[in-house]
Amino acid sequence: MKKILITGGAGFIGSHLCKKLLNEGNYVICLDNFFTGKRRNIEHLLSNPNFELFEHDITEPLNINIDEIYNMACPASPPHYQYDPIKTMKTSVFGIINMLELAQKNNAKILQASTSEVYGDPKIHPQIESYWGNVNPIGIRSCYDEGKRCAETLIMDYHRQKNIDTKIIRIFNTYGPNMAPDDGRVVSNFIIQALKEEDITIYGDGTQTRSFCYVDDLVDGIIKMMKSDLTGPVNLGNPSERTILDFAKLILELTGSKSKIVYKPLPSDDPTKRQPDITLAKTKLNWEPKVDIKDGLKYTVEYFKALL
Repeated sequence: MKKILITGGAGFIGSHLCKKLLNEGNYVICLDNFFTGKRRNIEHLLSNPNFELFEHDITEPLNINIDEIYNMACPASPPHYQYDPIKTMKTSVFGIINMLELAQKNNAKILQASTSEVYGDPKIHPQIESYWGNVNPIGIRSCYDEGKRCAETLIMDYHRQKNIDTKIIRIFNTYGPNMAPDDGRVVSNFIIQALKEEDITIYGDGTQTRSFCYVDDLVDGIIKMMKSDLTGPVNLGNPSERTILDFAKLILELTGSKSKIVYKPLPSDDPTKRQPDITLAKTKLNWEPKVDIKDGLKYTVEYFKALL
């Protein structure tokens, strides 16, 4: 039995990771400051004797005994990370320093949840791990994009200088149960608008693309990465690319909604394309997504129906 710390463990992806690692027979410590994480996401795990919940902010140091750290803590949707951009940057930078110091103290492995946003508005398509990105360092999204880029730098510097066993994954658009209804991202926005028979809001002309990965697939990839001997970075996402307009139409079809599609101006620095090259994950981790987009969306629609 490993003692595993999951920061941001009450969040969307973190809560699924807590459940999966508990099911694999580990002792799981879920740490969250509940800025975007929700207690309801992990409520069903509280009765498990191998599960522990800490309310803590990773910008403050932590001293506990652990074998592995999954650093998932950081608001990941624009409305949430732009609410307090300085705090977002502190979470990425001070947070990873505190977790790396904890890993060093415990001789523990640490995995950093980075993001496809490190590629910015990419000039290379699909995005490969060796691409350095095209990021605006002074824009309204920079607190998140550059915060995650800085966290990757720190991870690699601690790995090289202090010989810590580190891992970096770059997560592409993910969806599924436990998403926050107010996170302002495409999947939750469209589903809730469709279920409420409100206008479906597309920012821009809808030709921009995204690649959507179901959360169970992503969690499998995250755990495989931790068990591997790779340092990374490794892209984890679904390479099946579709336009935002096509995606809106698919959600209308699945919900049977009569909502109309309306268009609004594209926000600043919003990427026009997003598609992971997952060759590295396929060859080195034997990982690729399995859940079909329609199946994944059906599960997600049911979750939001229950929530509403």
